[in-house]
Amino acid sequence: MQFFKDWSVSTFTAGFVAVLVGFTSSIAIVFQAALSFGATPDMLASWLWAIGIGMGLTTALPSLWLRQPVMVAWSTPGAAVLASAGLAGGFTMGDAVGAFMMSAGLIVLIGVTGWFEKLMNRIPPALASALLAGALARFGLSGFSAAQTALPLVLLMLITYLLGKRFVPRYAVPLTLLFSVLFVAALGGFTSAAIPLGLTVPVFVMPVFSFSALVSLALPLFIVTMASQNLPGLAAIRATGFGDERARGGDAGIPVSKIITLTGLATLVLAPFGAFSLNLSAITAAMCMGPESHPDKSRRYTAAVSCGVLYVILGLFGATIMAVLTAFPKELVAAIAGLALMGTIGAALATALHKEADREAAMVTFLITLSGVVIAGVGSAFWGVVAGVVAMTVQHYHPHQRKAPL
Repeated sequence: MQFFKDWSVSTFTAGFVAVLVGFTSSIAIVFQAALSFGATPDMLASWLWAIGIGMGLTTALPSLWLRQPVMVAWSTPGAAVLASAGLAGGFTMGDAVGAFMMSAGLIVLIGVTGWFEKLMNRIPPALASALLAGALARFGLSGFSAAQTALPLVLLMLITYLLGKRFVPRYAVPLTLLFSVLFVAALGGFTSAAIPLGLTVPVFVMPVFSFSALVSLALPLFIVTMASQNLPGLAAIRATGFGDERARGGDAGIPVSKIITLTGLATLVLAPFGAFSLNLSAITAAMCMGPESHPDKSRRYTAAVSCGVLYVILGLFGATIMAVLTAFPKELVAAIAGLALMGTIGAALATALHKEADREAAMVTFLITLSGVVIAGVGSAFWGVVAGVVAMTVQHYHPHQRKAPL
């Protein structure tokens, strides 16, 4: 099978790091969202099962089929919106499931019609790259900020990474992860907790559809998912060179509209079990699509497949795997994420700032996205693009001047 010929240690490590960073960085927000709707412990486990299975299958299967790294994640901003709305509105779990399904239906509509991709086609490459750089740079900063509480660990990881890039570039991230794990284990830095064993049992919740849930839950979830997740996710696909080039006569890339449709359909099916929103990934996508995954672009899809398989395993053995992943020190997770994303951040900034005429607009997009500002419940990725488009329009718009009368 071609997959096993293309698979390598570096691509598997990229997939593992994507799962490690993706789950440990925001799983608490997902649990808060579930608890705000009155979730029981069995329902919490079911949510983990649903999003693990959903992300895993929608990541691994399209990646195998297309031989392109398709990366799907949950909506962390969406979970935050749900947690806030759930506590304020007194909604039941049935109301929440109904809202998940209504939001998913809107995403399917956007995917089938291709409206989202058509809109993104109008955004200049410089702004798309600046958007990606801004979204990823926060993780890069967090990686080095971890030195405040774990200086020896971060220094070891940085030195290992730099030496790896110098002598064995393909294995720089795997070696960094290996040495950091050994270092933490030697110092007894892994948190000790009982690790439960056994398969996760999904719990079905009958959806309840209401106008109040549509307005208070479904529409905010849909807007935040599209603006704060799918927007930078598409930017990641294009910045790493996996965009759909067929319209311009190039090699076929990832069919974004079809993948968005797939995420919506998967959410519809799994929503009664706790899948609140599946969407394009940006942060973890950059880890698997970038050069750190593998120098050969045609083999990076194996990183996404590895990531997808690990997601499925995590879903099936949710409580067990989560106990293992959460044992990693937060400084190790932050540092490995920052180092793994450095190459992609640098490439995105280089593209964003390449043309002097677009530089200021790109910087506006980059800085606003990096700021993390939230306005009207919508995240900085959306406002960064809006501000960048306005800046570019102001700079490049030249109204026709009337000729002076003779």
